[in-house]
Amino acid sequence: MAGIEFALVAGVLCFLLLNGIEVARYAYIVMQVQNAAQVGAQSAWKACDPTKELPAKILCPGLSAAIARAIKSTSLGDGVTLQPNSPSEAYYCLNNTNALIPDGGIPLGSKPTDCNTIAGAQAGQPGDYIKVDVTYAYRPLFLDFTVGRFFDKTIAKTTYMRLL
Repeated sequence: MAGIEFALVAGVLCFLLLNGIEVARYAYIVMQVQNAAQVGAQSAWKACDPTKELPAKILCPGLSAAIARAIKSTSLGDGVTLQPNSPSEAYYCLNNTNALIPDGGIPLGSKPTDCNTIAGAQAGQPGDYIKVDVTYAYRPLFLDFTVGRFFDKTIAKTTYMRLL
């Protein structure tokens, strides 16, 4: 009788343990994808001189290749990729909660002299920001046996970094 009880309890414990491992692994991968996006954005500083080569998308020809190399240098390696049309660059202002506005940015050719012209923005100069979007194709470790099958199969993260 004790053997049957142990088998039932051990099975449930193993199932819970495998699900715990899957959730922790997914959380770790999400953090690594975010890290890859941040490393990609930071590589713009090494690839281009922001004091001389702005807008970087236009004046720094090696920017996209440097960002692609940087995101692949993370722990996810070739599994993480740049999304199409990434990196992108635009001018943004800050609102009262220090969030970037407007959505989508201000095109590079129409930089305002002051953020006061943007509704809801704080006073000051608009900043030149680079936006890096990366994706990672997630595969559950234990396939259909755990809650991992319900997680998003594509993990996408975005990072903004002010160049100047």
